[in-house]
Amino acid sequence: MAVMNVGTYAFQMVAARMLGPSQYGAVASMMALLMVLSVVQLGLQATAARRISAEPDDVGAIEHTVLLTTWRAAAVLGVLAVAAAYPVSQLLRLDGIAPAILLGLCVIPVTAMGGQAGVLQGERRWLPLSLVYLSVGVPRVLLGGAFMLISATETSAMLGVLIASWLPVAVGSWALRQPRADDEIDHHDPHVRRDVLRETLGSSVALLAFVALSNLDVVVARSMLDEHDAGLYAGGLIVTKAVLFLPQFAVVILFPSMSTEGESRSAVLKGLAFLTALGTAGAAATYLLSGLALVFIGGDDYSSVQDKLWLFAVLGGLLSVLQLLVYAGLAKRGRATKYLIAAGVAALVGVGATATSVTGLAVTVALVDGSVVGLLVALQMFRHRRETGKLASS
Repeated sequence: MAVMNVGTYAFQMVAARMLGPSQYGAVASMMALLMVLSVVQLGLQATAARRISAEPDDVGAIEHTVLLTTWRAAAVLGVLAVAAAYPVSQLLRLDGIAPAILLGLCVIPVTAMGGQAGVLQGERRWLPLSLVYLSVGVPRVLLGGAFMLISATETSAMLGVLIASWLPVAVGSWALRQPRADDEIDHHDPHVRRDVLRETLGSSVALLAFVALSNLDVVVARSMLDEHDAGLYAGGLIVTKAVLFLPQFAVVILFPSMSTEGESRSAVLKGLAFLTALGTAGAAATYLLSGLALVFIGGDDYSSVQDKLWLFAVLGGLLSVLQLLVYAGLAKRGRATKYLIAAGVAALVGVGATATSVTGLAVTVALVDGSVVGLLVALQMFRHRRETGKLASS
């Protein structure tokens, strides 16, 4: 996961340097939309991992259901995304429709990888899962960089991303190449199959809300600010993503404990303490070493945003805490989490659309994210108090 995140970050850094603020702003906005469009990937992975871990006797049936649903969802989402290529190209002010079509095609392999990774994670097959993660990050920066070296355009960047996105699918298909026996699949209760699909949908909705909240600000920037300022904002978000991605392993480690009675409260508290401390340290380091941070986001072309980079680090810290709280909600299959995050998305788009500067938009996003974090912490406290009361009464 660390290498995957470094590769993702490196691709953003290479694109920012090779394309410059204007074109990089377009690529950053497309990558943000790709995260939103491929959110079913996250839902499939979370559902498969949780169900297989919790129901080891139904591994064959769950694996069959998840993989079948994965490929169907990937095909449907891909067709819809390609069909929406023209309005996307207009919204993001792209050079043409080609980058938007490539973006739509990327949805197919990205979604397919989610189901495969969830099965491997649930079965605790760490070596093939590690290879899947490695094949996400490394090829993206290598192929994306190579294509941009040939032609420094947003179309070349997205073509490299598309080709690289099929490599983890190939690795996942290889790892899951042994078919399950019919008796491992047919015995699965249809009610359980439907419940798996319902959980996937519920998890996807909650994660869609989180992905939208953590990515739509760059789309707002691209739509409301001029191209140069939108590119500066996108450059600042490289710091945000670095602070967000750095502690992502904590969520993976704590998720099983958050799903277990008696361990949930402790796991959430440990996660909140760790991520808050790490986010604070990241913001302080960015403030003190803003010149060094500027080198990593693209150099002197982004010097106008140097004194604001600490604010983007704060955004990353808030989002890392928010991500933990989202998965804490998924561990309990809670419904309120997605509604609170959806309200945050609406506030971000509505209030963010009034911003007229990079600083104004960043402050607005920080206030929205901080408010949602506070509400989710209060929700977790209420859940734990209610569970403690039930245990006491029983």
